[in-house]
Amino acid sequence: MEKTSQNILLTGFEPFEREPLNPSWEAVRTLDGWQCDAARVVARQLPCVFGEALQVLDQLIAELKPVLVICVGQAGGRSQMSLERVAINVDDARIADNAGRQPIDQPIVDDGPVAYFSTLPIKGMVKAMRDAGVPAEVSQTAGTFVCNHVFYGLMHRLATQAPNVRGGFIHIPYIPSQAARHPGQPSLALETVVEGLRSALQSAMNLQKDVKEGGGQLH
Repeated sequence: MEKTSQNILLTGFEPFEREPLNPSWEAVRTLDGWQCDAARVVARQLPCVFGEALQVLDQLIAELKPVLVICVGQAGGRSQMSLERVAINVDDARIADNAGRQPIDQPIVDDGPVAYFSTLPIKGMVKAMRDAGVPAEVSQTAGTFVCNHVFYGLMHRLATQAPNVRGGFIHIPYIPSQAARHPGQPSLALETVVEGLRSALQSAMNLQKDVKEGGGQLH
C-alpha cells in the first residue's frame, strides 16, 4: 500500500454465533485501499472476543495513527444501517463470544464513565446515506455484546489518548444469503452496505459539525 499522510481505520468482525460469514467484514474489506478525499481506508478484522478485540484495535490505532476510526458490526434483525449514538460501560453477554467468554454485568473499563457518545456527525452521515438511496438510521443502543464492548473501548481510548481523532460505530443488517437461513429477517445487499459506508465515510471526513434534525425514537 502506498504511503499517505492520513489513514482511516475501518474495522469489521469475524463470524460468530455459527454464521458462515460476518457481513461487517465482507463490506469493510471491499473498501480496503479506497481513497476518501485526503485519506486512505485501511480495513482490518477484529476477533469477536471480549478483551482481545480491544487489544487488536489498540494495536491498529497505535500503528496506523488514523484521523478517523469507524468500527462496523452485524446486527441481525435490523432493517437499516444503524449509526450508533452511545456506548455504555457494561458487558452483558446473552451468548458466549468466540473464545467461550460470557461476561455478565461487568464494566468494560473499571471506574470509566457510564457512557460515551459517538464523535461522528451521525445525523449528517444518515442524511448522506439516505440521499444515496441507502436505508439508514440513528440508533440509541449498540447492545451489550462485543460490538458495544469495542465501541466503548474505542471511545475511551480516543478520549484519553487521541482527543482529536473522531470515532464511532455502525451496525449493519444481515445480507440476503444470511437472511435466507433466518426466514423473516430483513437484509440489505452487500453492494448497498458498501455504498452506505462510502457515503458515511465521506460525510465523516467532510462534516466538521453535525446537522441538526430529528433522529430520536419514541421507544
